[in-house]
Amino acid sequence: MDKFRSELLSVLQERDFIYQCTDIEQLDNICATQKISGYIGFDATAKSLQVGNLSVIMLLRWFQHFGHKPIVLVGGGTSRLGDPSFKQTARPLMSLERIQENINGISKVFAKLLKFDHSPKGACLVNNADWLSDIKYLDFLRDFGCHFTVNKMLSMDCVKTRLDGGDPLSFIEFNYSLMQAYDFFHLNKEFGCVLQMGGADQWCNIISGVDLTRKLSRTPVFGLTAPLVTNASGMKMGKTAAGAVWLNEDMCLPYDYWQFWRNTDDRDVICYLKKFTELPMDEIHKLSLLEGREINDAKTVLADEATALIHGRQVLDGIHAAAGAVFGADGDDATLPSFKLNRDQLPIALDDLFVLSGLCASKGDLKRLVTGSGVSVEGQVVTDPKQLVTIDKIADKGLLLSVGKKRHIKVVVNEQK
Repeated sequence: MDKFRSELLSVLQERDFIYQCTDIEQLDNICATQKISGYIGFDATAKSLQVGNLSVIMLLRWFQHFGHKPIVLVGGGTSRLGDPSFKQTARPLMSLERIQENINGISKVFAKLLKFDHSPKGACLVNNADWLSDIKYLDFLRDFGCHFTVNKMLSMDCVKTRLDGGDPLSFIEFNYSLMQAYDFFHLNKEFGCVLQMGGADQWCNIISGVDLTRKLSRTPVFGLTAPLVTNASGMKMGKTAAGAVWLNEDMCLPYDYWQFWRNTDDRDVICYLKKFTELPMDEIHKLSLLEGREINDAKTVLADEATALIHGRQVLDGIHAAAGAVFGADGDDATLPSFKLNRDQLPIALDDLFVLSGLCASKGDLKRLVTGSGVSVEGQVVTDPKQLVTIDKIADKGLLLSVGKKRHIKVVVNEQK
């Protein structure tokens, strides 16, 4: 739709949160005239959620912002099965103790981003183990299994991808979609929930829940997905050479979290400002007009706003001080060692420059570091060591070369004749 009646969907569209929806026109009409309940499910696969999960949590946050009631479902039950969606192998089965430990960990971030109170729009957290654990298998097959056909389940992209690749799909994984569909039916019956949301990779499971709930409850219910967030290189967002970027402070320090956002590729800054901050769109538009080195100002705003949401704005002064100790006060890199190039040495390939400056022992050394995403220029991860550095890239302020987090050098042009 070009234009929505409801504030919720208007903002979600403006910030690129809408990918698919079962009946977006009817959902828009309902959201424009009444407040609804909607949920997103999170399986407890680790002690913390990752930056890649943050997009759908922000979806819940905007949902609550406009007066609707968000339901956070933690998969104490479904985590025992493992979601096969678009995965090549089965997820390792976890003990009940491990699942509960992970639930305790991932619940921390919900408390930071959502308001859990007794108001009509107060968020609530539910655990599907509370109802799935009590299901009797024969009763479930008789009452709910009859509404699913194997033909349709096999045709779902999330299952078909695994089978087409020749990888096995266990019966326990095959049941996952049924369990998630039952979750929606249960939440509709007990909480009046009419909307299930999630990432685009959950579309198959969401459709199953919508179909089942419509058949059994005979009420309008909806499914909505947000696009999966990738970086400009097409890689899954939130993955680095060091591993996942976690949301819990004990697994990713606020400074490292801030640095992750500060090192965003130029091409991703505006997208990430829309999705991972609450900065007004007119301010984001102004930042989108920045060019050249000024884009770093937008990256700092992104890092500040994204970090404040998760760790609180009070951590920013310490982070800025720590960053200044490495990169120089006010971003002038005054404390860094420098390396001077003559103008007649330009243009120069990055691999030659890193070796010439002494940051790398050889081009082979640099190549290995590039493969592990351990080399950056001006905070941007280097993927092409043969890229040419021209005079305009060094300009007046020089060029920051980095290997890892602790080895930096500033390349400047020797103006002496």
